[in-house]
Amino acid sequence: MMQGHVSELENLAGVSGFLVGWYLIAALANGGAAVYWWRQRRAPGGAAGVQAWLPSLLWLAAAAGFLGLSAVALSGQPSALSLLSLPQPLRDAADRVLGPTLVMVGAVVLLVGFYFGRQFFVRSGVAWSVLNLALLGLGLSLTDPDFVAIVARPDNVPIVGLVFLLGFFTWLAARQAVRNDRRLARHEPPLEAVDQQRVLVWPDLVYIELICMVALMTLLLVWSILLKAPLEQPASTVQTPNPSKAPWYFLGLQELLMYFDPWMAGVVVPALIIFGLMVLPYLDVNSQGDGYYTIGERKFAYLAFQFGFLVLWIVPMLLGTFCRGPNWSFFGLYETWDVHKVEALNNVQLSERFWIDWLGRPLPAAPAGAAGWQQLCAVMLRESPGLVLLGVYLLVLPGALARYSRPIWALRNRQGRCRYWITLWLLLLMALLPLKMLCRWLFNMNYFVAIPEYFFNI
Repeated sequence: MMQGHVSELENLAGVSGFLVGWYLIAALANGGAAVYWWRQRRAPGGAAGVQAWLPSLLWLAAAAGFLGLSAVALSGQPSALSLLSLPQPLRDAADRVLGPTLVMVGAVVLLVGFYFGRQFFVRSGVAWSVLNLALLGLGLSLTDPDFVAIVARPDNVPIVGLVFLLGFFTWLAARQAVRNDRRLARHEPPLEAVDQQRVLVWPDLVYIELICMVALMTLLLVWSILLKAPLEQPASTVQTPNPSKAPWYFLGLQELLMYFDPWMAGVVVPALIIFGLMVLPYLDVNSQGDGYYTIGERKFAYLAFQFGFLVLWIVPMLLGTFCRGPNWSFFGLYETWDVHKVEALNNVQLSERFWIDWLGRPLPAAPAGAAGWQQLCAVMLRESPGLVLLGVYLLVLPGALARYSRPIWALRNRQGRCRYWITLWLLLLMALLPLKMLCRWLFNMNYFVAIPEYFFNI
């Protein structure tokens, strides 16, 4: 069974009405943005000359472009609707390039680029341009039947909305933090300290909550009418869904099962997350940034949180939602979910790489009928490369970083020895996840330490 079961013409006929509204909403939003920018520039103290009307003209041009796309979609002609599609070579190239390695590395690069270029990315014009590109890219992609079969599933539609909301609130928090950092550099109080206006619970807050409740109920009512409930067939012992996926909020953990044993992905990792959140207030000795947004005063905390949340939690969840198909194989966004797709992988252990490939010797093994302690010694000798590597990673690396890295040395002096080692262990365990993924994707390495005799694999 294949996921893309409708032809491109049938898909165009099905999405044409939605694309009309999609591009029309984008046009109205850009028209409103043009008016807003014009009024901002015309206000006292606003920009003068070309800077006063150029942004408004750009957003008016974008509104006209989206309005033209809406008119093309309204025609309903297959030949005209085909103009609203991404070129097939571009889609094929995206499927070939898009892979777990590129996605994970790209997420890290984007996070680092956003951190160092936050002064540029928090600008309203830059954020609005990125939003327009996202709206245009999603609209052009909806003409692909395989893309629609994945994204337009009733249980995946909320995830698409969550992606936009996550991007917006991440940008909004960074924008507020950058504004506060600029004020603090000028020895001015943060914006949160300036705004001391009190709001009464009654009637102000209650009215706002009432309006939000009515709006949310209306949204849910319209949602339930337009989208079918994502209900499947009754569970059967003779037919297992393929792929069988956990709820979206657990797909990140399910993705970890590709790289770790179930006890590690399902028990140890969630326990470390809970433990890390519990000890975080006791590890963070930086008293700056309490009660207001800032990045400059909390650089380490900001990068650690965004890396753990966005890269290690959100990205695996999105991969599991949109790119994992039958047999948990990886598919591109424009690729047909074919149950017969097979990926030839020859996963090996680090011990096999060390003893067989590098030293040209067989794996150490205890002789037949050996005592238990002899078998244990043989297993430890066999897995000694991985044990030594993990020992260096967890026991030697934190001390070396504190000795030879000036920022880490400053962190160690602020926190003290105990707090520093707990913090570094948590960070190294966080970094172990992408390192394990890269070793799996690039070198087909399954485990650093593989002791199936005692159900211990890392």
